[in-house]
Amino acid sequence: MAKLVYGLNQSLDGYVDHLEFRPNLALFRHFVGHVRGLTGIVYGRRMYEVMRYWDEDGADWVAEERDFAAAWRSQPKWVVSRSLKSVGPNATLVEDDIEAMIRGLKARLAGEIAVAGPALAGSLTDLGLIDEYRLYLHPIVLGRGKPFFAGPRPPLRLVTSDLVAENVIRLTYVPA
Repeated sequence: MAKLVYGLNQSLDGYVDHLEFRPNLALFRHFVGHVRGLTGIVYGRRMYEVMRYWDEDGADWVAEERDFAAAWRSQPKWVVSRSLKSVGPNATLVEDDIEAMIRGLKARLAGEIAVAGPALAGSLTDLGLIDEYRLYLHPIVLGRGKPFFAGPRPPLRLVTSDLVAENVIRLTYVPA
């Protein structure tokens, strides 16, 4: 049975903003390894549109960016959206009954399935489907943006903390 994991970079005050968290090479290497080890990724529409950046190589990319793009492209993706009409390579559009789809993925696959997007994660939290939360805590305060938890914070229990790159701590929680 697969484990559903929600994890994103976040500020000290609890916000996620992909433009504010430019990873250094050590953090990039961490995420390359993480993505390579996944069974797949479930995206909300907005986060999927942000991640489409990795569909085509940039001329100025360093090796770690190319490695991340290759790992990302190789992963199966499920994109939850009622407004998109199509999705890119290696992706499946999910328009309805997300609960049944996620339960089916968890039942038939093994390993980790990542969840990307706070609104989607909030819906899956409400359904009791997320098995683990990973907060990549950066030492900055944004004071605005989209919160990591889109709704009320679920009761959680800390299971590990790791320094994954200079100044970035990963806090791993499970539902309490």
